[in-house]
Amino acid sequence: MTDFTAPRALPADDRIDLTRRVPAHGGFNARLLRIELLRVLRNKRTLIFTMLLPVVFYIAFGVPQSDKWPGTDFDPKSYEMISFALYGALSASCAIGAGVAVERAQGWSRQLRLTPLTGAAYIGVKVLTAMIAAALPVVVVFAIGIITGASMSAGAWPAAFVLSWIAGGLFASLGLFVGYLVPSENAMQILGPGISLLAFAGGVFYPLAVMSDTMQTVASFTPMWGLSQIARYPLLGGSFDPMWLVSAVVWIGLFAAGAVWRFRRDTSRV
Repeated sequence: MTDFTAPRALPADDRIDLTRRVPAHGGFNARLLRIELLRVLRNKRTLIFTMLLPVVFYIAFGVPQSDKWPGTDFDPKSYEMISFALYGALSASCAIGAGVAVERAQGWSRQLRLTPLTGAAYIGVKVLTAMIAAALPVVVVFAIGIITGASMSAGAWPAAFVLSWIAGGLFASLGLFVGYLVPSENAMQILGPGISLLAFAGGVFYPLAVMSDTMQTVASFTPMWGLSQIARYPLLGGSFDPMWLVSAVVWIGLFAAGAVWRFRRDTSRV
């Protein structure tokens, strides 16, 4: 006669835990960061482009500057040096962030859904990688600035360097957002001209004082306005406008939130 009695329960020590455990810091770790950095360093095309273009711009438009602009008391060569260093950092960080579009096309984002890695941790690794990459064009442009005679106070040099680097590196959130929003073949086609247009609209390449009142108002609502003003503050001095920081935090926060949102939607389709 068949015994239909209930099976004996296994001891607690013998049971298999099938719950999905989230690791510390959501999976953010040094090994993943190292892998991302190696991928960046192997992409010679992106590295050369993001460092060469701001250098060419600075040599073409910054180095020839010798006389101070009307109504200003700062060195225009230093102004252009900071501007193009910031532009290089913005371009580098956005390019690294937009690389997720290629990862999506290759199915890497779908694989991440099978791991305990959280969206916030993955975005954090990407942003940190982009910030390291963003430091390269800033170093190169500032070095050429020193060689070509850019002039600032002793305290302004390190402050402008750090602010240009951080401001540009944090813009990786825009690259991540666009990378998760559009197909891989369109990401850089959108970001390339998009960054240039935002830089012109936000007054990255020239003083806002030379713009009309209407354009100055429009510039204050663009993503790069606050970042560019903060980066050049050590050179220009004067009173610090809290709205610069508010603008930078709001725009970076919006892009980062959009990137996390798209990451979750992308991986949820597995």
